[in-house]
Amino acid sequence: MTNALTDILPILDPEFLIEWFGGWALWGIAAVIVIETGMLFPLLPGDSLLFTAGVFTATGAIPYSITTVVTVTGTAALAGPQLGYWVGRLVGPRIFERKDSRFFKKEHIDETHAFFDKYGGRAIVLGQFVPFVRTYITVAAGVGKMPWLHFTKFNIMGAAVWGVGVTLLGYSLGSVPVVRDNFEIAILAVVGVSLLPIVIEWIRHRIAARKEKQAAAN
Repeated sequence: MTNALTDILPILDPEFLIEWFGGWALWGIAAVIVIETGMLFPLLPGDSLLFTAGVFTATGAIPYSITTVVTVTGTAALAGPQLGYWVGRLVGPRIFERKDSRFFKKEHIDETHAFFDKYGGRAIVLGQFVPFVRTYITVAAGVGKMPWLHFTKFNIMGAAVWGVGVTLLGYSLGSVPVVRDNFEIAILAVVGVSLLPIVIEWIRHRIAARKEKQAAAN
């Protein structure tokens, strides 16, 4: 994936990261997922990295079975949010009172709180598919003292549909010639598809709001 942004920040390029990790690629992928979802570092390619991991497993570039790969990516997608939750729970609101820096923007925190207020517990699952939101949503759950068992229920669902699901999608498409020959387009497509849950939820919210408005008018 070559464009101006990944030329400046190669860590945004999943192919670069996997090649850089070399023989430790699977464990490097897991580390990236944990860091992005649990350590307040949003500038990492979560969706595209999981998809690429699946593709590279299908082509043999990652020399592990798909069962092993999805076990690792799913566990990382479970462990990262757990870490983020406890960081928020133990450290508290001080995290969100930091000044803006290169990697920390207050506006992303505000967007995350709005997302949480709108979707409640489902935000833990849906937020996995939204850059920046997935970095802060689990910390926000900890700061807000969401009950741990309640959080963990949604965390498991998110790990299944994101950590496992996106990897399996890449694996299932990795042997398709058109995907291999147009890999950059495939990456953009999977990022777009990953936003579908948000689009569907937004449509449901609009329909519900319209029905409530009509009921109030009557």
